[in-house]
Amino acid sequence: MTDETPLRRSPSTRGGRRSFLAVLLVLLVVLAVMAVLISGPFFLAGGGRDRQRGGGVGVVEIEGIILSPDSAVKQLVRFQNDDQIRAILLRIDSPGGGVAATQEIYQEVMRARLRKKVVASLGSVAASGGLYVASAATRVVADPGTLTGSISVVMHLANYEALFHKIGVKSITIKSGEFKDIGSPWRDMTGREREILQKLVEDMHKQFVQAVVQGRGLPVERVAALADGRVFTGREAVGLGLVDELGNFEDAVALAGRLAGLKGRPNLVYPRKARFSLWDFLLDRSQARQISDWFAHPMRIQYLYAPGL
Repeated sequence: MTDETPLRRSPSTRGGRRSFLAVLLVLLVVLAVMAVLISGPFFLAGGGRDRQRGGGVGVVEIEGIILSPDSAVKQLVRFQNDDQIRAILLRIDSPGGGVAATQEIYQEVMRARLRKKVVASLGSVAASGGLYVASAATRVVADPGTLTGSISVVMHLANYEALFHKIGVKSITIKSGEFKDIGSPWRDMTGREREILQKLVEDMHKQFVQAVVQGRGLPVERVAALADGRVFTGREAVGLGLVDELGNFEDAVALAGRLAGLKGRPNLVYPRKARFSLWDFLLDRSQARQISDWFAHPMRIQYLYAPGL
């Protein structure tokens, strides 16, 4: 005999489902509130960064350690191709960074100055790679106390062999060439390996010197004499030919306007910041990946002034 009585959910089951839906609803509300709170400042910032589109001077900001050239190069290309932009102003506050990343920005600045006047305004620090980029500008303006110079290359390598031996950790490396694991933190460096890396650093050092010579129009002997890693104040840099004149950001703005033939204070045009997306915020880890890769890479060759790093 078959029992055809329909199944009924117990009060506890219905209550559990309601509780789950309530928790889910609360989570959705919290996420929505977070999205509004986080995106608000981004919307406000983005709305004003592309202001004064009537033309004038395009501003490209290079701040912090140079990890990637993508943003700066994209902005430089855009301003070069915008007929409303009469001159470009580089605002540099950077101790430098990666060799190739710095060189890519420098090359684009050199291309830009063939079409428009480019003025570099140096902030608190524009040393090593920061100066490398500034050297490509038509004119360079710095504060008297700006820290600049450091025409040099540095490579930091770690050696954990003694520590690993102490804690009983051993490395086994299988390689196809003698120098495949050059710079490995697992063992001491050989004399031949040190010679190879020293030659590599010296070649990049020569590239740095040549870039300053080309950008600033200075004799190679003068730049080479300054390229021992030392830093200078902005006032010292004027006397050495690395900087054209002293002044703050507003002085650099005025100079860019005059070079472009603009009357009065020119309009400043900043690149538009992308509208904030919570999904992109949660998923985009490109910047974090760049930073982690920079610190994790066992061999970092840098145009960087950061003695305590």
